[in-house]
Amino acid sequence: MNQQLYDQIIRNFFTCDPHAITEIFREFMLAVDAEGSLPPSPHMSQNYETAQANPEIHVLPGNLKDARDAVFPYFWGTDSWASPLHLENVKGPANYASLVGALACLLKNPNLCTDTYSQRSNELEVKAVTALANLLFYHTDDPWGVFTMGGTISNLYGAKIGIERVLPGAMQNGLGGVRVAGLVSDAAHYSNRSIAGWLGIGTEQLHAIPTDGALAMRLDLLAEKLEELHSDGVRVAFVTATFGTTDGGGIDDVAGIRRLIDDFAARHGVPAPQLHVDAAVGWVLSFLTEYDVTQNPLDFSPQLLALVRRAQTYTEGLRVADSITIDFHKMGWGHYPGSAFLVNHRPDLKYLSRTVADTPYFCEADARRDPALFTLECSRPALGPYTVMASLNGIGLTGWQLLVARALEFSQELKLRLEKLDYCKVLNLETTGPSVLWWVLPKGRDAKAIHQAVLDGTLPPERFTQYSGEIRRMFEKRERAMDASVDARLSFTTSIGHHPHGVALPAWKAVFFNPRTDRTVIDRLLYSIEELL
Repeated sequence: MNQQLYDQIIRNFFTCDPHAITEIFREFMLAVDAEGSLPPSPHMSQNYETAQANPEIHVLPGNLKDARDAVFPYFWGTDSWASPLHLENVKGPANYASLVGALACLLKNPNLCTDTYSQRSNELEVKAVTALANLLFYHTDDPWGVFTMGGTISNLYGAKIGIERVLPGAMQNGLGGVRVAGLVSDAAHYSNRSIAGWLGIGTEQLHAIPTDGALAMRLDLLAEKLEELHSDGVRVAFVTATFGTTDGGGIDDVAGIRRLIDDFAARHGVPAPQLHVDAAVGWVLSFLTEYDVTQNPLDFSPQLLALVRRAQTYTEGLRVADSITIDFHKMGWGHYPGSAFLVNHRPDLKYLSRTVADTPYFCEADARRDPALFTLECSRPALGPYTVMASLNGIGLTGWQLLVARALEFSQELKLRLEKLDYCKVLNLETTGPSVLWWVLPKGRDAKAIHQAVLDGTLPPERFTQYSGEIRRMFEKRERAMDASVDARLSFTTSIGHHPHGVALPAWKAVFFNPRTDRTVIDRLLYSIEELL
């Protein structure tokens, strides 16, 4: 063995050199700072063939600067979403308190599956999930939860508990030919279909319940579907409510769903389906739950106070959910992955649990606290709890209330200003969240009359095809004409999740996720629309 070369590797890569590491990190931070003065990055061309043909593994050991050089071109070519002009989707910049937490986590690199590999980081996860559970369930007695690799996996946990509720032993025995179904809203995230497939119930057994004009699941149709499935001998394992649809911010009536499924279970003598809530986007409304709208300590405007009151009404429903998914990496402005799966009652984790004999690699696991015995993953990074607790305590409850309220205020302001234009129609006026969905039609079109005809079912299909084409072309026209230095980046959806008379409604979309976005961006957005016409 070449001992000299071996010692060089140890010095360069396994010995902490604060100066060398912080100097390289400083270079990355300077690049981020420089990017902050630029408009949003255009989508750079990606040459996957070249990447595959040139993997570039160096032969000889180098140093940390070689490591920097290997990734820097891709780092610079990746948008940080820091520009206030980013309004495309549910994606915003990560806050710097989260960065502090992430750095602390990366330096220790714990595995959250057992105390053996995480020590006090496991304790931090308990602290984080309890704080979040109390925020969402509102001071629940015995919550628990885990951080996961993403919202899809968190939703999968909720669905899996439901399967075990209605078909005990499915974890060991499978479905055994029993038909098992799940229910979601028509505006729910598409990943629910993936979950149904991966869990083995089949994508055809995931039933989408139509939504109303507020993008909320229609409870009358949910009740009908429950009865229909029961009559067909199907066991309904879960109802996944959506608390903040990805496109339009629709919120299902969680308390109403609770009453409905409990009544259904009592009448038929069957286990109640798991009431899981996908709150990946909308969970942040819970920061406003305890805001004193009477004293109004943060001097919110009367219009904003009305939105806060509406948000408080919505968040009350979360208290009766069995489990909840949140994505802190969305409107928590944290680093990926920041998803958590939370249960209202800790004993429900028994539906996911295994014995120590089933996990010989973690033979030292303690069922009282070690997630290895009920999580899907055997390796779980601790970025979630570190970034969440750093963000929650760095920004503070008042800070979160200001951030969330500003997003609600700006989305509502854009809705109202767009709605005043004859050739525009806002499609989610009734929702409370950061998203705005709307139509822009050529000047001379009565957008609101066209929309009403769609709702009434009186618009001929060929006419709607014409109008939807115009809506898309107006969006593309703005895209071609926009000044990247001042015009906000928007996105387009082909279906907002509401299908009146079976018609999929397309829309322009703006999402106020970036805390640096100000009213000048809204003013310019409206100007850019008027310039099209």
